[in-house]
Amino acid sequence: MIKNKFIKVLLIILGIASLIIGCVGIILPIVPTTPFLLLTSFCFIKSSQKFNAWFINSKLYKKYLENFKRNKVMKIHSEILLLSGVTCLLIVSMYFINNYVMSIIFPILIFFKFAYFLCFIKPVSKKEYTNLKNELNK
Repeated sequence: MIKNKFIKVLLIILGIASLIIGCVGIILPIVPTTPFLLLTSFCFIKSSQKFNAWFINSKLYKKYLENFKRNKVMKIHSEILLLSGVTCLLIVSMYFINNYVMSIIFPILIFFKFAYFLCFIKPVSKKEYTNLKNELNK
């Protein structure tokens, strides 16, 4: 937990904003849901036990993150959408920012994003994902 009140408030605001964007991602498939909900979880863990407890007990967390955080798995379809969506956003951002430093940083981010998902997150079928989720609920 962070002690500085300004940073706590800033993290809570960022957590709420990322939660809203994550909820928009549920409706609009072009916006990735999982990374924003992970950011929400991170912000709430660092800033407020109350918000964190609320988020962990919410249906959003249970549906979209619980299996991801406990088993390090994602549905293949979700992983492809996430990787392609974030990659597109980074490429578009790199094009419009047109900054030398960012033109080096964005490809590095893209590389590490793919490396992380290929090495640490196991893609599973919808059936396997549902089975793992059901095991968590027992």
